Amino acid sequence: MTQTRAARRITVLATLLVALLAGFLTPGRAAAASLQEVTGFGSNPGALRMFRYVPDGLPAGRPVVVAMHGCTQNASGYGTGSGWTQLADRWGFSVVLPQQQSANNGSSCFNWFQSGDMARGQGEAASVAQMVDRQLADVGGDGSRVYVTGLSAGGAMTAVMMAAYPEKFKAGGIVAGLPYGCAQAAGSPYVCMYVGAAQTPDQWGDRVRAARPGYTGPWPTLVAFQGTADYTVKPVNMTDLVKQWADVHGTDQSADVSDTVAGYPHQVFRDSGGNTAVETYSITGMGHGQPVDPGSGAEQCGSAGAYILDVDLCAAYRMGRAWGLGG
Repeated sequence: MTQTRAARRITVLATLLVALLAGFLTPGRAAAASLQEVTGFGSNPGALRMFRYVPDGLPAGRPVVVAMHGCTQNASGYGTGSGWTQLADRWGFSVVLPQQQSANNGSSCFNWFQSGDMARGQGEAASVAQMVDRQLADVGGDGSRVYVTGLSAGGAMTAVMMAAYPEKFKAGGIVAGLPYGCAQAAGSPYVCMYVGAAQTPDQWGDRVRAARPGYTGPWPTLVAFQGTADYTVKPVNMTDLVKQWADVHGTDQSADVSDTVAGYPHQVFRDSGGNTAVETYSITGMGHGQPVDPGSGAEQCGSAGAYILDVDLCAAYRMGRAWGLGG
């Protein structure tokens, strides 16, 4: 028995030595954090999977970002590709990464257009809300600094969470997404995506207000990104997002700031108190995808891939700065 224990100890020490020599570990420093799946996070009526990224040594009281992938993507690839896990290490916050299952949607799209998945207390929306509660409890996160974001169907689901659970989120970031209730307003998710829906700002705002009856605020603020050459989710949808959330915040439809960031048109819509309610980035010439800017520079993040496009601007970084997550 003693010889067996000694042999095991030698094997472990040898493995560690090999890892050190190969550069996989650094003496005195913990190994890098990895994505973890969380099960049993609630009743999970939407039958989603929950993954999370928590930087090693993250103290309590830090923000939480919920980041939802687009169609054909998964939690791991989107978390890394978008740059959110990279920024979590840099700035010190945790990331919740919901993942769709093919049994729910053959293309792994979140079902933002289904009435049973976009209503408070039901389906996928309720599952994501349960993930937030579990994450806050497990990591001691700051419940007043929870943010939600996503690409495409994940962006549309971001609007769902902002509307159905506004008390849980300080802000949302929608990339190539759609307004809340757009499929119902247009009569079809495809009409919404390709044409848009004919709604006044007040009608758009009413759809959000109806999602959480009696709620008087505060409402999440919005940062939106849209490619001008996106033929999957047409740019009219960002225009409609502005109409919807400016109305919810009680501000007008005229931008208070119109300038450029990294060469791209950028607008800011402020409420009566001078606070940013809606902010938009129009990415000239970009198709359907998440803007990233791979590299090690202070404003760079993400890695290019399918529907994750290198356009010299990282959307996750811009969102994080707007939300006060990092310097």
